[in-house]
Order: sequence, then structure tokens, then C-alpha cells
Amino acid sequence: MRNHRPLRGLYAITPEDADTRRLLQRVGKVLDQGIALLQYRNKRGDASLRMEQALALKLTCLPYDVPLIVNDDIALARQVQADGVHLGVGDGAVATAREELGEHALIGVTCHASIERAQAAKKAGADYLAFGAFHPSPSKPDAPVADPAILREAKSLGLPLAAIGGIKPAHVAALRASGADMVAVISGLWAAHDPAAAARAYIDAFGHED
Repeated sequence: MRNHRPLRGLYAITPEDADTRRLLQRVGKVLDQGIALLQYRNKRGDASLRMEQALALKLTCLPYDVPLIVNDDIALARQVQADGVHLGVGDGAVATAREELGEHALIGVTCHASIERAQAAKKAGADYLAFGAFHPSPSKPDAPVADPAILREAKSLGLPLAAIGGIKPAHVAALRASGADMVAVISGLWAAHDPAAAARAYIDAFGHED
């Protein structure tokens, strides 16, 4: 692990929103609650919008000391001086991200339910590993289902583990017990009537597990 505070708690992933001002307002309310990481994820926006939003989010995160991670796009992460990148299957190599972003960048890798992919990611120099989906996810309805046992197996790799996929606050205790250090959430935050209250519920669930 490089020079970052421990990765523990709520890993918020941004919603798809073409309105940058509204996106920043929504994200700001969640940042106020004390999250571990923020990931910028926008699969539908064009290059100009994604640049605008990623840069604005980087500046928004700074006062909170919350690292900004860019989903999939190493070049965009470099351009906005994000704190790191998250790589899915086919999104580029860890070695490439490390070369482009530097030794202090946070690099996460999606492992689904594959311990082999997790082992390869660690060997390549990843900083954290993400597993899931653990529950049906509206964001990724076709994602393969992961069993919490994969977290217990991956714990031996010695990297922070993020659980993702349809996670509600009520699921946090079991995932923590299996080895998750973070829960990554999209719809559980942004589909909620009050995203700030939803974020607080996830964070409180972590607090109760120490």
C-alpha cells in the first residue's frame, strides 16, 4: 500500500448525470458524510463532458481529502490529476496505469469472483481489489454473482478488498465479516430519496463492525 490513509468504509461511485452542476451538488452531500473514495464513472458522456466532470470532481474532493478514482480511463485520470484509476476487465493493464499515473496512484482492479485475477492484479502492483456482484445490481444486471467466500480467500493477498453489487446497509456486516474493507455503491446512494442519509447508513454500518 502506498502513501494513502487506510481504505475502509464507503466507496461512492458517481451516477450517470449529464448536468455537471447537479452532479457536484449530489456528490457534495455524500462527501460531507465522510467516504473513503469517490469514483467517477460515466459510460455515456462524450470526451468533453467527461473531462469537465472529472476535473470538477477532483477540485470538489480536495477539501475533503477524499481520493478521486477514474473508472476505466487511464488517460483521463492523468489529465485531471486524479488520485488513481479503476480497471475493469479489458480496461488496460496495471503496469500501464502505474507508468502513466506514477508510483503514488491508487490502482484498483475488478476481479468479479476470480481469485486468479486477484492474484495477477496483486502481482502486477494493484493497490486494492474489487469483487462482486454480491447481490442483484441495477447498475450491472448481467454481472456474475460472487459468493462472500471469495473475500475470505482473497484476504490472504494482503490488499484492501472492495465489495460491489446491489449492496444495502443491511448487507455490510456480513461482507465485513467475510473480509470486505469497503463497499462500493452506486444505486444504493443515488436512487435513495436522500443520498446523504443513505451514505450515513452505510458508514454507520461500518462503524458498528469494529
